[in-house]
Amino acid sequence: MKIIVCAKQVPDTNEVKIDPVKGTLIREGVPSILNPDDATALEAALRLRDQQGGCVSVLSMGPPQACYMLRECMAMGADEAYLLSSRAFGGADTCATSTTLAAGVRRIGSFDILFAGRQAIDGDTAQVGPQLAQRLGIPSVTYVQRIRSVMKDTAVVERQLEDGYEVVEVRLPCLLTCVKELCEPRYMTVRGIVEAYEKEITVWNERDVALDPAECGLNASPTQVLRSFTPPQKGRGERLEGTVPEMARALVSRLNDRHLL
Repeated sequence: MKIIVCAKQVPDTNEVKIDPVKGTLIREGVPSILNPDDATALEAALRLRDQQGGCVSVLSMGPPQACYMLRECMAMGADEAYLLSSRAFGGADTCATSTTLAAGVRRIGSFDILFAGRQAIDGDTAQVGPQLAQRLGIPSVTYVQRIRSVMKDTAVVERQLEDGYEVVEVRLPCLLTCVKELCEPRYMTVRGIVEAYEKEITVWNERDVALDPAECGLNASPTQVLRSFTPPQKGRGERLEGTVPEMARALVSRLNDRHLL
């Protein structure tokens, strides 16, 4: 079985800090990690390979530093890794990102299942997975919380809903986006780390995957961030004291002052 996992390198923080002047994320001093949902997707792929045999390839788009994250994936058990890296890919939104990843998948070749995390913690859009499936012309199932079975031509999975789940049968090849409830990612092993640094990571630019610079990166991004900012902090609340009629009059007075009544 041929399995491809899409992974992303993200900042290791839940408290996003924004430069108030430039309106951009402050990444200095913030270490990068494998996106948590992508780690879940990788674990699901590795378990499926361990059960049915085959090969697990990891594909990522990002700067050259993403090689460290890809070596972490190989240390966990992935067989090979590919990195899409070029200045032409910079500034991509979800639309341009899915275009680039689709070109990378086509360059890798045929596959049975394409795994991806539900979303990245630095964007929280959950758009790249479904868009990638659309560009490849394959069915997709999002929010997968359990894989019931994988056969020659079909897979049966549970798709997480707000109040339960639904059972979906999907034809292969397909794309599955995974939530953390699916499985617990394994740890890297010492042997895996050593072997990961003995393997080569294939790096491709836009020419290697037959993409025109106008089809990727900022040039191909229909959505662009006009401004990013942190919401201003709310002022401290005021506690009213006195009898009930006195507090009611004080509350009405303050609401009138703010033209809310």
